[in-house]
Amino acid sequence: MNAYVRTSNLAAYQSAAAHGGVAASDPHRLIVMLMDGALERIATARGCMQRGETAEKARLLNRTVSIVAELRGSLDMTAGGQIAANLSELYDYMNRRLLTALANNQMEPLDEVSGLLNELRGAWITIPADARTRQVNR
Repeated sequence: MNAYVRTSNLAAYQSAAAHGGVAASDPHRLIVMLMDGALERIATARGCMQRGETAEKARLLNRTVSIVAELRGSLDMTAGGQIAANLSELYDYMNRRLLTALANNQMEPLDEVSGLLNELRGAWITIPADARTRQVNR
């Protein structure tokens, strides 16, 4: 088996695994997956910055901006009240910082956004399962 076929098979497996994970996930888990995806892309973009891979850095950070926008768009502003409003502002801030990192080739905003996302992720995963179920079944 040549390297191209192995790489192609690996990519197909990863894609199928990711789609299967999404299809089988509850809304709570989907948010965690989005956060994980954003964190992974930020980390990879940092490496691109260090290596001077401008085009790949831009692609990764643009995708991260889209993921954060999806997190923002998933907020229920009616049911979420002030918490949802605060999260919306935080996600907007994160996207502005990501764009600053992209435009100015700075790692500090990436570190800041990673820290904020890790804090949110940590809080999100501590939500008890019964509270998640009540929220989904409203």
